Amino acid sequence: MIGTITGLWQRIPKAVLFGVAVLLQCLLLVLMVADRMQILREGVEVTLQTQPVDPRDLLRGDYVVLRYDISQVPAGALAGKPADARHPVVFVKLAPNANGLYQAVSVHAEPVPVTAPEVLIRGRVANYGGACGSGRHTFCDNLPIKYGLESYFVPEGEGKKLEQARNQQKIRVVAAVLPSGRAAIKRLLLDGEPVYEEPLY
Repeated sequence: MIGTITGLWQRIPKAVLFGVAVLLQCLLLVLMVADRMQILREGVEVTLQTQPVDPRDLLRGDYVVLRYDISQVPAGALAGKPADARHPVVFVKLAPNANGLYQAVSVHAEPVPVTAPEVLIRGRVANYGGACGSGRHTFCDNLPIKYGLESYFVPEGEGKKLEQARNQQKIRVVAAVLPSGRAAIKRLLLDGEPVYEEPLY
C-alpha cells in the first residue's frame, strides 16, 4: 500500500507539485485577507486610548508599537485561579466612558454575554498568568494583555511624528471587534482626526 502511494507520488511531474504548492499559498493568503475584511466590515467600532511606550520599544522598521489603557487589566474574579496555558486566552468586557473611549470593565476566561454598547474583545495574557511571584501557574492581580492591535504599519518617514504624538497621548485607535472577540485596527486618530484608515478590501 505504502509502496503504491510512493510510486504514484513519484510519477507526478515536479511542475505540477510546484503549481499545487503555489496555489495552496495563494489560497492561504486570500483566506487571511478575507478574514481581516470580515473583521473590518462587520466588527463593532471601539475607540481606544494609546499610552506612552518605553523608548526602547519605539518605531521598529516601518511600524509603530502601540499600547493601550486596556493593555493592563485588573484580574478581578480570575485573580489566583489556575492559568491553563503559558499565554492563556482571555475575554475583556469593554464599555465606553463619558468621552466615548472604551475601557475595561472585567476580564473572563470564557466569553460572557454583553449588551450594547459593551463589547467583548479577545486577548492573550502576555506571560504565564501575569507571572506574579511564586504563583506562575495562576492569574495575578493585574494582567498584561495583548489583543493583536499592538503594531501599525505606516509609510516610511511618518513613524517619528506618530511616536511623538503617541507618547503625548494624542493618538487614539478605532478598532473593529467581532462578536467572537477578534479585533483589527480600522483607523488611527491624531487629535481626534483620522490620519490613517485601513481599506475594507
